[in-house]
Amino acid sequence: MAEAKQKADKYFEDQLDDENVLFVFRRHPIVMRNGLILAMLGPLLGVLPAAVKPDLGFGVFFGGLAAGFVLGALVLLPSWISWYFSVFIVTDQRFIQITQKRLFHRAVADIGLAQIQAINYEVAGLQETLLGFGTIKMQTYVGDLILHDLHHPAQIQKRILGILRDEEITTNQYPAGSARNQSKDNEDTQAQETQEA
Repeated sequence: MAEAKQKADKYFEDQLDDENVLFVFRRHPIVMRNGLILAMLGPLLGVLPAAVKPDLGFGVFFGGLAAGFVLGALVLLPSWISWYFSVFIVTDQRFIQITQKRLFHRAVADIGLAQIQAINYEVAGLQETLLGFGTIKMQTYVGDLILHDLHHPAQIQKRILGILRDEEITTNQYPAGSARNQSKDNEDTQAQETQEA
């Protein structure tokens, strides 16, 4: 019974047993714009026969309109699936980016919270400013992770920085164990020994 409850508390498939989900967010729905534009052609194509030949009647018009909406929904479905199943998850241990690229193609990026050095955001252009989306750039020890088309990037950045602060994760200029960081530690130790002598 306890095992069934433990599985029920998991938010995503790869979640560890001792891991808590703190924040989940998605990209802005604007990423579905190409699918939406193509989907709007469905109703137009559906009513086209009745528009060309009006004597077909209202039955053909409304039947074509209904068929056009069904066709539009089918065209929009892959874009919606890619948007809905592409999520960003922040847990108390790591940052996970799950990207659904096509119906049967999923990519996962997993970064420990301690590896995050800095989080910056950018809102560039009229469209991004009016619709409230932008880009977040996470600088990590393994490289930069760029998250495009995020809804309210300033709020997301603030929330992730708050989580890092709550988890007592501070950003270092150099990773622990690096040659530069060790030489700095050695200099600090020598300075301390000199002061004591």
